[in-house]
Amino acid sequence: MSAPDVFAPARLGPVELRNRVIKAATFEGRTPDALVTDELIEYHRRPARGGVGMTTLAYCAVSPEGRTDRHQIWMRPEAVPGLRRFTDAIHAEGAAACAQIGHAGPVANAASNRLPALSPTRRFSPLGMRPTRAPTPADLDRVIEAHAAAARTALESGFDAVEIHFGHNYLVSAFLSPRLNHRTDAYGGSLANRARLALAIARAVRDAVGDRLAITAKLNMDDGVPGGFWLNESIQVAQWLEADGTVDALELTAGSSLLNPMYLFTGDAPVRDFAAAFPQPARLGLRLGGRFFLREYPFREAYLLDRARQFRAALDLPLILLGGITTVETMNLAMAEGFAFVAMARALLREPDLVHRMRADAGARSLCVHCNRCMPTIYRGTRCVLTHPIAIG
Repeated sequence: MSAPDVFAPARLGPVELRNRVIKAATFEGRTPDALVTDELIEYHRRPARGGVGMTTLAYCAVSPEGRTDRHQIWMRPEAVPGLRRFTDAIHAEGAAACAQIGHAGPVANAASNRLPALSPTRRFSPLGMRPTRAPTPADLDRVIEAHAAAARTALESGFDAVEIHFGHNYLVSAFLSPRLNHRTDAYGGSLANRARLALAIARAVRDAVGDRLAITAKLNMDDGVPGGFWLNESIQVAQWLEADGTVDALELTAGSSLLNPMYLFTGDAPVRDFAAAFPQPARLGLRLGGRFFLREYPFREAYLLDRARQFRAALDLPLILLGGITTVETMNLAMAEGFAFVAMARALLREPDLVHRMRADAGARSLCVHCNRCMPTIYRGTRCVLTHPIAIG
């Protein structure tokens, strides 16, 4: 059987996308009041106009304390009118709209949110410069229901899909990690216990929206830190999600926003740019010690593919390949190896019309140089500094 055409229409659960290219979730830095802005809409309208099958709004927290800072959208009735304007704009460009929903857990900035950050077990957070709080079972029940409510809000707002954030040591990912989860109750210890929250959230979201939305989950294949979540356990969790029938696809990712963020991105580590984005004394601290936190990993094309192949061999569930996809050749390889979709982020930041260009010329490749200087711009409006040196919006 021949591999599917990456530029042909494809189904994701109940939704038909015009092609198999998804704009991955990357925080936009364009929601100063935790609500949709015109600048946010335009940020996503560009890749939608440029040919992607679906664009993913990031990051929509399920509760106020689940934000990485207080400027992020959290899913509530006040957000619906703006979210509806967002989905109408994306649909007008012929693309589908996905909302990434989740709880930041230990990656949340408690000082900014003015609410305690949650972590499986109590730990000091350098993000908020204060300890996190270990949630009680009642707290976790509230978080589970908050995910269901966020999915209902997404449905009301006209989204075609939701992506549940199970990666990067956000709350669910932190529960999956044996390094971060030292609980002794029903949510700690064995993998079945550590996965309990992920499976319950996926079930709650499915029960909340049924087949009216496509549901995907962004799942860490590994955390990239000693003692963290690793492939063998992640494959088992993926198999449980498949058996439960709660998700329509998995987007496979890696790394820890808390402990090793560059493990996901690979390429240059822009320590000086990150330092410049912070006031003193954090600026000096990053300049002196940033290399210990922002470790450098050489960029290579499709750098998550070797790990993702192991999931493809173990699952029938549709999979979305992420990580260093910059050529049509790589997209075709992903299709040939059984991946249902590909997801792109930095390449579309540099060239929002890249999909149209690739469709017209199979030899086209992304102009992204993987300098990662886009990463520190999330505090002022995410952009490619090579094409937009002055912040937009």
